Amino acid sequence: MGKACAAAFGVAENQYICVLHKDTKEQHIHIAANRVGFNGKVASDSNSYKRMASLCRSLEKQYNLQEVLSPRAFLSPKDRLLPRHDQRKERLKQDIRQTLEKVSLYSAFEKQMQALGYKVIKGRGISFIDDKKVKIKGSEVGFSLAKIDRILSIKQQLEINKARQQRQTGDTKPFMTYSKAPVQNHKQEVQESLETIEKQLSSLLYQLLKPEYGVEWITSILNLSKRPRKKVKGQQHK
Repeated sequence: MGKACAAAFGVAENQYICVLHKDTKEQHIHIAANRVGFNGKVASDSNSYKRMASLCRSLEKQYNLQEVLSPRAFLSPKDRLLPRHDQRKERLKQDIRQTLEKVSLYSAFEKQMQALGYKVIKGRGISFIDDKKVKIKGSEVGFSLAKIDRILSIKQQLEINKARQQRQTGDTKPFMTYSKAPVQNHKQEVQESLETIEKQLSSLLYQLLKPEYGVEWITSILNLSKRPRKKVKGQQHK
């Protein structure tokens, strides 16, 4: 594959070296090449990113490797809508979701994410830097700061609701009344109301924690749908 890459970039007859790296989860190669050949000619590096993307896609098929999408800039508008599989982002998404299922306060959320090896940057939005110094916005994995705050708020409301239910069921002292029936009816109505609220909150929390595409994917759909139509010469708008 290194030789194929050198040939594709016109440096196969030049001085170059290939190095295989196994220090990360994904094995990869680095190629250092002299663009100036022994004949004095210089290899072109124009459109290098696009050429490399095209080469990688063909090598994946040739060597029966996992096929992935090229960088978004080199894809057709239709292909840009396809969900991308990024192990780093998938891992971050999973870590955020599992953490949000355990905590109900932002301070606890940030502390737990730091324990998982992330540096959390909170401003107008939220970003995470992993142990490889890669920075990823929360919105890129479907968890914007607004959504995280919303989830934590709902969890806090559920805890308050649960405490009310416990107080309601644990209150055995009778009110000063001639009949216990009105008191019991009132308790039952309150209990049913609290249960209804809890079901609604739990349903909303479930929807918020469901896997989803990131904001970039959604934005690409909106931008595609808003693309201006080409005007035909002489065409009149009604």
